[in-house]
Amino acid sequence: MTVRTAPTYRLGAARLRSVREMLDTAFEGDFSDDDWDHTLGGVHAWIEDERGIAAHGAVVQRRVLHRGRSLRVGYVEGVAVRGDRRRQGLGGAVMAELERVVDGTHAFGALSASDAGAALYRARGWRVWEGRIDVLAPEGIARLAEEEGSVFLRPAAGRALPDPAVPLTFDWRDGDVM
Repeated sequence: MTVRTAPTYRLGAARLRSVREMLDTAFEGDFSDDDWDHTLGGVHAWIEDERGIAAHGAVVQRRVLHRGRSLRVGYVEGVAVRGDRRRQGLGGAVMAELERVVDGTHAFGALSASDAGAALYRARGWRVWEGRIDVLAPEGIARLAEEEGSVFLRPAAGRALPDPAVPLTFDWRDGDVM
C-alpha cells in the first residue's frame, strides 16, 4: 500500500476528477461543490489501486484566532475510503501522512468529524475540542454552537493544544464553515 502526497496543483485534472468522483460516491451524494472547494489548495494524500482512487484526504491551511493571535492551522478535509476498501487500514495510512504535514507546518490540526468518521480520529489521538467554536463571518464573530462537539484537534509535534476556556474563531468560507 503506497500513500502518495502532493499539493493540489500537482495532481492534474484527471486525478482530481477521480478523487472528486470517489468522494461523491463515498459520501453518498452529500459532498457539495463547496466541500470540494474546501478540499483544494493544500496537500493531498491518496492511495490508488487497480480500480482507481481507493482512499484520500487533504490538509488545507486555515487561520484561527485564539488569545489575540492568528494561528496557522492544518485543517483536514475530504477524507474517505472507497466502499470496497474500508476496514483495511487505508484511512489510517492517509491520516498518518496528513498528520506529518500538520506536524511540519502548522500550530495544530483540526477537522470536523461525522459520526461515522469520529472513531478513526479518536483512535489516532485526535481530541474533541471542549471549548466554544466561533467564526469570523462577514457580519462579525458568530458562535457555531451546532459544531461544538464535532470538531477534533490534534497538537502538532512538540506543541500544546489551545486553551479550551478561550473560543477558537475560524476564518470564514462559503458553504459549511466547518
